[in-house]
Amino acid sequence: MSTTITPTFDVAALRAAIEGRDAAALADLYTDDCVVEIADQRNTPSNPTRVEGKQALRALLDDVYGRDMSHRLGTVAAGTEAIGYTIHCEYPDGLKVLCAGVAELRDGRIARETGVQAWDA
Repeated sequence: MSTTITPTFDVAALRAAIEGRDAAALADLYTDDCVVEIADQRNTPSNPTRVEGKQALRALLDDVYGRDMSHRLGTVAAGTEAIGYTIHCEYPDGLKVLCAGVAELRDGRIARETGVQAWDA
């Protein structure tokens, strides 16, 4: 007997927001009280960038999508309580950024997310 898991998260909306560089649409996929932590070379796991609340997240996303670069959603694994995904970004000069995130869902929205990003040297 197999069990089918029906995701409660709108992956198509996630793809459209990321690839369309739509900060407002992406922020709408998060809860009002979301917490997002991002680790990278400058912001280590002991001291990650921490964004609390949809309004603060929107400001961060406005900054990211205001840059001249492309964004492509890669692998996505979605369930009823969590989602994981990768994002592939590229600047016009060829510099690439890879992001991987895993998030807890609440009522079909991202409530808590942990992300790691790596940049070309």
